[in-house]
Amino acid sequence: MFGWDKNLYSSRSLQKPRFLFRRRLGSRTFVIPAIIVMVPILCLTLLTLWMGFRHVTYSMSHPPLEKIDDRLDPLFSKGCKNVALEAQMHLRMNATFVILARNSDLDGVISSIKSLEKHFNRHFNYPYTFLNDDPFDQKFMDTVRKYTAADIEFGEIGKDMFGFPDNIEVPMYQEAIADQGDRGIMYGDAESYHHMCRFFSGFFYKHPLLLKYQWYWRVEPDVTFTCDIPYDPFYYMQKHGKIYGYVIAIKELEDTVPSLFRYSSAYRRTKQLTSGLWNFFLESPDSEVKSEEKVVDANNVEYESSSFKSQLDSKMKTLYFEETSNMDGEAYNMCHFWSNFEIASFDFFRNEKYEDFFQTMDRTGGFWTERWGDAPFHSLAAGLFLKESEVHYFRDFGYRHSDIYHCGQDLGCNCECLPEFPEIEFAEGGCFRQWAKVVGDGLL
Repeated sequence: MFGWDKNLYSSRSLQKPRFLFRRRLGSRTFVIPAIIVMVPILCLTLLTLWMGFRHVTYSMSHPPLEKIDDRLDPLFSKGCKNVALEAQMHLRMNATFVILARNSDLDGVISSIKSLEKHFNRHFNYPYTFLNDDPFDQKFMDTVRKYTAADIEFGEIGKDMFGFPDNIEVPMYQEAIADQGDRGIMYGDAESYHHMCRFFSGFFYKHPLLLKYQWYWRVEPDVTFTCDIPYDPFYYMQKHGKIYGYVIAIKELEDTVPSLFRYSSAYRRTKQLTSGLWNFFLESPDSEVKSEEKVVDANNVEYESSSFKSQLDSKMKTLYFEETSNMDGEAYNMCHFWSNFEIASFDFFRNEKYEDFFQTMDRTGGFWTERWGDAPFHSLAAGLFLKESEVHYFRDFGYRHSDIYHCGQDLGCNCECLPEFPEIEFAEGGCFRQWAKVVGDGLL
């Protein structure tokens, strides 16, 4: 039994009292300092109070997620499943994680892998494919292998995929890139960023290391998953007829894509494409104002050379209107699926329709004269070619990149929401309400 030591206040110990526990085991008595027992209890109490405080704080600043009509896009799962059983229910899909990184991104890569393995891949063991426009060094490769038991391949991206095309006058486009920096456009003067956006828009799915896969999950350095993922998203995407999946939809910076929507809208009319998903990107989804302007054949746009700026500006004004984001009465609301997380089928890209769209858009030079991101490019392509029912919102996932964050809350599994970050669904720059209108009758 436990009890206070009767010798605690003996004459020898009056000046230095020692609080002890005494436990009798058989004929022997063990004396245990009270601090050894009390410290773990105190730590456990403080941890419980801290977790409770975080929960209360998050609940006060983040109301429950709103209910939506999800008949076109239901959750694949709600709450937790038996992951061990789930992982044995079907064979692994032909899928990989895709991570574009440089050697200097090692710390951020390790952070992402640790989070992804903890919340998902330690159960499902999908392989990783790392890509870099320079060779990976041995330190990077050896370190990454320490954090996962999954197979890993490292590949280099050639200049034909990550650089300027051969048929343009590079100095002219470098001048346009520098001009974007002078105008304060985010990453506008970073030439490698333009290469990256163009690579993910029209080339990554052609990389030799990825040709053998049907599905991919894009992962960026320095991302955090805050809910367990107790099911295989690749399997459920195929089971439910989904082609493209996202977790965050936000509005793009308008000065990065002043012409992208107009070109895409012109292409849509030229090809006579009709998809209800296009309404997700319209300022007024229910209105389609007819214009008397001649429909533009976007295939006629070609690269400019010597008198680059004046000719390009003239062609843009002649062919695509002077307004920043209008086309035939349509106005771009700047919404897009944030592509630093996306789970999708390579079939979305590896077909004649997408290839023709990319080549047509690429001929405008917009990846250089503007800072077209792969996120709005993928999104508008989805609006052209996919049905609403073929896109999935992973609303049960918890995901953070930079200071933009979504938490699955009560929809997900073991979610540990981060109170210091606002929920993107409630943010002014988010596009949740636009999605709710497209997939159903809006909010319930």
